[in-house]
Amino acid sequence: MYLPSQFAPKDRTHALELLRTHAFASLISSDDEGTPFVSHIPLHLEDRTAAGAPAHSDWVLLGHVARGNAHWRYLESRPRALVTFMGPHAFMSTRVYPDLVRVPTWSYLAVHCTVQARLVNEPDAKDRLLKKLIADHDPVYAEQWRGLSEDYAGKMLSAIVGFELQVTDVQCKIKLNQHRPESHARMHELYAAGSEDERALAQWMERLGLTGVEKGQGGPA
Repeated sequence: MYLPSQFAPKDRTHALELLRTHAFASLISSDDEGTPFVSHIPLHLEDRTAAGAPAHSDWVLLGHVARGNAHWRYLESRPRALVTFMGPHAFMSTRVYPDLVRVPTWSYLAVHCTVQARLVNEPDAKDRLLKKLIADHDPVYAEQWRGLSEDYAGKMLSAIVGFELQVTDVQCKIKLNQHRPESHARMHELYAAGSEDERALAQWMERLGLTGVEKGQGGPA
């Protein structure tokens, strides 16, 4: 993606957090004619990075698609793919600036992962994969899944194809007008009072010290 240096965080934990908190991803491959093919799916992140190893050196994304979805065939024949994650995003008005000679833009957080796919077809392995996804989103359902009849569970497992996506490269973009400090105080104020996404952006501004208030300095009395 287009990634100006001011929007490229050096801290890889930002990308890790976005992958876990905004897990509904777009998996992008090429079909047999070379046209991009996209599946929108939840993914489970496993950080298998050994102590002392570079960040994201062993991140693996786990997921599955319906067997009727041709995407798994594309992953089988062309394992290299792209996965994108979109974090909070919102319009940014020119009202954040102290002057009028400005243009509006859009604030957002996003992560792109280049991956190498390996299919998971063995029933027990798919069952373990599903349980990790269940634990992410509906852990109470785990007991219900275990209580299903062997025949029914087998049919459900045979209807999907699982995969592991080994992350080979990560790009993280945090676009919060970092290069325009004169906008930060008003921008944070507007976002903090706005929609759910806007409030999330305000929290990221606080985390990155982009509130217009210097560290150690309080707000107005």
